[in-house]
Amino acid sequence: MSVTILGQLAAGGEQLPLYSLQALVGHSSPAAAHAEKHICLADLFNVRTPHVHLVKIDDDSMEGAGIYRGDLVTVDRSLYAEHGDIVIAALNSEPICKRLHMRNNVFILQSENPEYPPRYVMEDDDLVIWGVVKHSVRSHHTA
Repeated sequence: MSVTILGQLAAGGEQLPLYSLQALVGHSSPAAAHAEKHICLADLFNVRTPHVHLVKIDDDSMEGAGIYRGDLVTVDRSLYAEHGDIVIAALNSEPICKRLHMRNNVFILQSENPEYPPRYVMEDDDLVIWGVVKHSVRSHHTA
């Protein structure tokens, strides 16, 4: 697997109108008068610069968690990884995105796809947790 680190997300930024589907039904144009509120994507994703980064996922090992090949994930490097968190890590210098399980000083990196077995971190392995995955973003446009 490979991941691509796209860089830091900037806090602040332009606010976008937020609409409910019910507010849009029957209206030919989503006018500003129908917007429920305005939100900033940095606020939506709880961006805390310089700790939050975007990472592009390049495999299918986390599909069961709703993270697909080509998705972008927001990764918070300021959070301490806990049991059950999805993390971006380096295992023996290989970048990975897995769910972290910790049991009695045993670390397991678990895929969310049954085609991939769990990876037990052995004593001679080098594991570096880079950050905790907070959100995923997927493009639904086909072009």
